[in-house]
Amino acid sequence: MKNVVEKEPTFSFDRRRNSVGTPIPADLQRDPWSMATEPDFHSPMVLAHWDKLVGIITSDRQEFAIDGETLDVATIVAVARYGASVRLGRRACPNVEGSAEFLASCLDAGVNTGFGGSADTRTDETKKLQRTLISFLNCGILAPEALPIRNGTNRSSHAHSVHSHLISALPNEDPMAATFMPEPWVRASLLVRSNSLIMGNSGVRSELVKSLAELLRNDITPIIPLRGSISASGDLIPLSYVAGALQGSSGINVWIRERNLGVETRSVVSADVALSQSALSPLKLQPKEGLAIVNGTAVSCGVGALAIHDAHCLIVLSQVLTAMGVEAIRGDSESFDPFLAEVRPHVGQVEASRNIKHFLTESKLASHGGSDHIDDGSLRQDRYSTRTASQWIGPQLEDLTLAHRQLTVESNSTTDNPIIDTPGRRVLHGGNFQAMAVTSAMEKVRPALQIIGRMLFAQCTELINPALSNGLPPNLDADEPSQSFLMKGVDISIAALQAELGFLANPVVSHVQTAEMGNQSLNSLALVSARYTHMALDVLSQLSAAYLYALCQALDLRVLHLRFLETLKPGFEAITDTTFGPVLSELDRLLAALWLHLQRELHASTKMDSAKRFEHVIESLQPTILSFAATNCQDDALLVPALRQWIRECTTFSLHAFRTSREHYLAHPDPVGFLGPASTRMYTFVRQELQVPFQNGKAPEKQEKDTPVVDFPVIDAHSATTGSWVSKIYSAIRNGTLFVPVMECLREVRVDGHERWIWKDLKLD
Repeated sequence: MKNVVEKEPTFSFDRRRNSVGTPIPADLQRDPWSMATEPDFHSPMVLAHWDKLVGIITSDRQEFAIDGETLDVATIVAVARYGASVRLGRRACPNVEGSAEFLASCLDAGVNTGFGGSADTRTDETKKLQRTLISFLNCGILAPEALPIRNGTNRSSHAHSVHSHLISALPNEDPMAATFMPEPWVRASLLVRSNSLIMGNSGVRSELVKSLAELLRNDITPIIPLRGSISASGDLIPLSYVAGALQGSSGINVWIRERNLGVETRSVVSADVALSQSALSPLKLQPKEGLAIVNGTAVSCGVGALAIHDAHCLIVLSQVLTAMGVEAIRGDSESFDPFLAEVRPHVGQVEASRNIKHFLTESKLASHGGSDHIDDGSLRQDRYSTRTASQWIGPQLEDLTLAHRQLTVESNSTTDNPIIDTPGRRVLHGGNFQAMAVTSAMEKVRPALQIIGRMLFAQCTELINPALSNGLPPNLDADEPSQSFLMKGVDISIAALQAELGFLANPVVSHVQTAEMGNQSLNSLALVSARYTHMALDVLSQLSAAYLYALCQALDLRVLHLRFLETLKPGFEAITDTTFGPVLSELDRLLAALWLHLQRELHASTKMDSAKRFEHVIESLQPTILSFAATNCQDDALLVPALRQWIRECTTFSLHAFRTSREHYLAHPDPVGFLGPASTRMYTFVRQELQVPFQNGKAPEKQEKDTPVVDFPVIDAHSATTGSWVSKIYSAIRNGTLFVPVMECLREVRVDGHERWIWKDLKLD
């Protein structure tokens, strides 16, 4: 027996609470317009959302009660992607029946009339009218050849004809991905539609809502066309396939999941077969019930909810990656000083700067406040990609918070037409099916993704470019620059990704076309916008994966260089002291000047192979020595021979120290002691959990012996490509596992100088 959750879930939608569950003051409850000005922070909202999602999917005893009031994004994700269980809320069912009983006494538009621009027709065949509605809406394009239909009809054969040759061509694209909605999108739609109908404002029987819930409970997922909805009179065409499945139509196909001896299989059958196998009866539509199923925003809202979840995760990741970028570039945490946000107190900027500032705590690679900045001739201020990151990210946090609120409200709304006011004994004709609220949310999210992508792109390209990277080798190579170009392809690839993000950021709603006999002259295109948002999420995930791969490489290279300097300095000083001790006075001053000049030359010469590089670097120090000798030489006759000896010995020692340090670090890379808390978590996850190694930049080696073929993502380190490793990180982003350490980074943010964890300890209820 499952343990049913009876009470309202924490952080769920409540008209007395904001989008993260914080109680709204009484005066704001009375004035709904004032709620729009309430400053919600993104971080606690996302942590509450994440914790609830994890709590649901890691428990096998919880069911979500569909009640029309408490559905939130976390629950939609849990049910849609992870198969969380649902049931009908008992308190809502009487409202549903009362609405249906009232409607039976007053038939009107869409009940005994035609639909939309054809509402000037009348019929007494009200049940047949509902079946007709579903029939003409089942017009979406699906690619039947992509389906492994178990009970399908035999297709005719065109052996030895031109047809057989034409149909044997390799497809231009995956016909399933090109024409079908992913299963999670459909499951999200079923949940949102059930939640809307159970509110009792749609004139349907509880039997209909129960049938929708049973599709979820029995893992029956209608196959719905990807395209065809303008999201004006709701998502008519997609939801008509849900209605067809409920009726047990043999012309509607569904995915089913079967478990046998612990093994789960997934196959396609027709809806009548699926219902029969699950002992479910086909639904016989009553007046308005067909219209109530299709005339709503559930598909747009459900798909949008899945998108906002992914967007939340990626924008938190972007803040972590920015902190890692500051460390990799050896930037300054001063850019995120609280005072900067205090004097420009936008909620998003305050939050982003606070998060990134904490992520850089205790970092030995980043400077802190400028006091430890070395005047080595580099820029005193970091470039805009990191220095203005909190100002860049902040407004996007605010937009995503508002988009989250819009989708939460929409998922707990009645969105069909006509709407039944049972207490008032009225049938109201309006436009709640217009999904512009979802469009508004998506048209915030998608540009935000492009904006975040542009920032990450700039940070990544600066990291790879030796002219901008503050001393990192070109292409982030650990090997000789003339023999390896490790990140060259990544540098090109992310430009393509960011260009695509820029295209996808264009608004969809500006392309509205008049539809349906001129009746639907305004239509939101919400589902189209949500679909393109998912495309943008995938592109940004790829860009983020490439950047994280580059960051881990850069952090290793940065610490490799520091380890090399630690090895070099004692020997360099000893050679200088031994060689010039009898010749020059005040060697301490000379050593300080030489060491600073040496570091500058090492930064400026990363494009050179190591043998020529160290010869060049050591020789470039001659002017410093000669200038010093002009006032501190004790024996002019010994100076030139000593200088030649010093150049020869220092060049040899420096080259040996570099190669030895590089070889040792490649064998045992470990930058953790130099990193801030966020970089430590992410680096450890990438290197240890994902097993993505520090790269020496050499081409994959050919295997001397046969190796067994294994399934992705197991990767042979000897033959893997750069793309293989980036793909592994990308997979961790898309399946969500990478966000476990990301959310832990966010959870640990605290106020400077205090042991109070501001997001973790924030009381939201």
